[in-house]
Amino acid sequence: MTTQAARGLLRPRKAHEHGKVTFVELFFDLVFVFAITQLSHGLLHDLTPLGAVHTALLFLAVWWVWIYTSWVTNWLDPERTPVRLLLLVLMLAGLVLSTSLPEAFAEKALGFAGAYVFMQVGRSLFTAAALRRHSPGNYRNFLRISAWLLLSAVFWIAGAFVEAGARLALWAVALAIEVVSPSLGFWTPGLGRSTTADWDVEGGHLAERCGLFVIIALGESILVTGATFAELPLDAATVAAFAVSFIGSVAMWWIYFDIGAERGSHRIAHADDPGRLARIAYTYIHLLIVAGIIVGAVGDELVLAHPTGHIDGKTIAVLLGGPVLYLLGNALFKWSTAGRIPLSHLVGLVLLAVLVPVTDGLPPLLLSAAVTVVLIVVAVWERLSLHGGQSLSSPEIG
Repeated sequence: MTTQAARGLLRPRKAHEHGKVTFVELFFDLVFVFAITQLSHGLLHDLTPLGAVHTALLFLAVWWVWIYTSWVTNWLDPERTPVRLLLLVLMLAGLVLSTSLPEAFAEKALGFAGAYVFMQVGRSLFTAAALRRHSPGNYRNFLRISAWLLLSAVFWIAGAFVEAGARLALWAVALAIEVVSPSLGFWTPGLGRSTTADWDVEGGHLAERCGLFVIIALGESILVTGATFAELPLDAATVAAFAVSFIGSVAMWWIYFDIGAERGSHRIAHADDPGRLARIAYTYIHLLIVAGIIVGAVGDELVLAHPTGHIDGKTIAVLLGGPVLYLLGNALFKWSTAGRIPLSHLVGLVLLAVLVPVTDGLPPLLLSAAVTVVLIVVAVWERLSLHGGQSLSSPEIG
């Protein structure tokens, strides 16, 4: 029996190096660039408490379908034709899902729910079949996952046929089932539960996938900023708002990628239980990081549109809320990979809180600039801490 036949569709693993992210995985991710754009635009056009709840639920669904697929391609080899075809089919379904996002709580509910259920259940059943002969433990794991996804599918589809209020409740139940099930080990009658030891991920690959998703979110933010700026008259306030927005995006990139991303990849690649770290640090905590970028992008658009004048509560909420989510997510991510929350991030969160009492008298541009200064302080502080003689793997950075 050849080596390829022995491993079936499983991704080959080599000692002392992680599996590279393939071109088809990057191609698949293009759909989620569109999805993030749809989410940020949807929040911008319905910047109300209910609109925020709708956007949060849809974002969680988008993230969940993407991260599950990333786990699957950690085990299955995208260079094999059946796996590649799976990703392309999921990509088409993801495009349907993304186009349905703005009207998911209106006329396109069934399109959204149907595409989502097809992606989640179809991918899981395919993976179970691919693992059956070559990874019995993970095969049982995906039988459990499929059972939970079939349960949540009932609520997703049912929600598409009721009014918006009931739909929100049913979809919240569906999402709760999917979010909670990994922490329960996907316990299923007759099949028992999975342990994180069953989720023997190749940590470097999953870390790179999540880092690329952060890049996608940051890239969408920059694209939206550029597109908005291109349609506005060139005056001093608009140019200043554009510059502040770009510098803020650079600071966000620096906070995540300068130290955290590489250290996280190193830690998970050498962890005794990479499945546990992958679940906590990359599946759950990265939600906050990406959500912070999306909310921050909405704030940038609002500032570009109205850089001067009176600031309203909605603008304050997104200008401060996005960076708070982003710093909190990075702080928890670095805590999970280094065992300590960076002091720089705690100080940054305190400084953002200090801005709250003085927001009423600030024009949007000035508040945006103040928030950007806070992000720069955090990035510089962490970088100086590294230069202070600490190694990259040290838990005392920042």
